[in-house]
Amino acid sequence: MTKTLVIGLGNPILGDDGVGWKVAETVKERLDAESPSRVEVDCLSLGGLSLMERLLGYERAIIVDSMATGQIPVGSVRTFPLASLPDPMAGHSGSAHDTSLIIALKTAESIGADIPKRVDVVAVEAQNVYDFSEELSPPVAAAVAEAVQVVFDLLQGAPHDLT
Repeated sequence: MTKTLVIGLGNPILGDDGVGWKVAETVKERLDAESPSRVEVDCLSLGGLSLMERLLGYERAIIVDSMATGQIPVGSVRTFPLASLPDPMAGHSGSAHDTSLIIALKTAESIGADIPKRVDVVAVEAQNVYDFSEELSPPVAAAVAEAVQVVFDLLQGAPHDLT
């Protein structure tokens, strides 16, 4: 079995931005109730270099996060490989101390670090990501169960949704 890390990203006190944590917490509860596995679950508020460091040593990673594109209905769940995302920092960085996860992983790979061979993203379309609240909006809260199922489908080897 592949050594896998599931990470819920976001900020649990910024409304819909906390959906990654809610999904990861539910995944962890289900995994703990089942037999021991090679799947570890964590909740983080990191990006770039710090997130890349957390991924080191795993063969596979699944990152669950909110995404506010405004192009699809709030609460929609999408899945795709990390490599298919456009890199908003390609060619430059907003800081000399950090970079995007994509660039951080490429850099780590170039120096021989043990990075995951596969990184999947499970994204929940959100709207209220800057509101101070520990509550998810109703459509995002309703999407948690679907996102949890998508994570388990990915753990079992289901293909990417690519939607």
